[in-house]
Amino acid sequence: MPVNADYILTKLGLKKSGEEARKTVTFGDPQAASGGLFWSIFSVSLIFIIWIIYGIYTGGLEEKEARKLVIFTPTMSVVWEQFSKAMTEGYRNYTLFGHIGVSLYRLMFGFILGCAVGIPIGFAMGLSRVWNGLFHPIVEFMRPIPPLALIPASIIYLGIGDKPKIALLFLAALWVMVISARSGVQGIRMSKIHAAYTLGASKKQVLLKVILPNALPEIFTGMRVAMGVCWGTLVAAELVGADSGIGFMITVAGKFLDTGLMYVGIIIIGVIGFAIDIGMRKLENKLVPWKGKG
Repeated sequence: MPVNADYILTKLGLKKSGEEARKTVTFGDPQAASGGLFWSIFSVSLIFIIWIIYGIYTGGLEEKEARKLVIFTPTMSVVWEQFSKAMTEGYRNYTLFGHIGVSLYRLMFGFILGCAVGIPIGFAMGLSRVWNGLFHPIVEFMRPIPPLALIPASIIYLGIGDKPKIALLFLAALWVMVISARSGVQGIRMSKIHAAYTLGASKKQVLLKVILPNALPEIFTGMRVAMGVCWGTLVAAELVGADSGIGFMITVAGKFLDTGLMYVGIIIIGVIGFAIDIGMRKLENKLVPWKGKG
């Protein structure tokens, strides 16, 4: 497709495509809220503009007053300086990429383990009254308990290495995946199950060809939610008994009022989390193209 003004405006969300322009009803249509690239660029640009203006304002103050403000809210130049320093000199015996790598290792280990255990349990609960009865009270009891409340117990039983941190992230993902998998299985229309059996399908074929494909959209949604919960738990998981990781870096920087480095860690967590979410959505669109199509 040749690149022209109409094409660019459509991609930015400032002009409707031919199909959208022909629609007579847009309110309530999910596609009416999709896109909006221009407004995303606008919101990010506005944040940076305000941050730059703040830096200019503090630069015009006396050194003592400017230092007080920068301690609470660092300017962009201070954050960039701390980022460059962490990249070149490292922080607390680890390079910046070393801290990121350790945190990602803990995150992915706990998340994948939570998915590997939670999805089969959710399927079993959705397919069997016995398994649902066995696990339902455990799931409903453990689900409301925040992983942060389990930090002391995890240290008592697992020590101060990577194990307690991975265990907290595992529990953060586990209950979300159990519920999403069970919801996906129980949300299947019985007409599809009956149609499959009518056509001579076996239980295995019904499970793999009917139940699993219909449950996958709900499972992927649960995975995105679980990843968000794990990210929220990551900093807390690295609070105690840690000597590396982004959460550890943020915590130590906060104790010494090094807000520039603290913001570096916060921004890194946000950027990586955003990138992971985009990657999961792309994977979902590729593996589950039938989502939302009945």
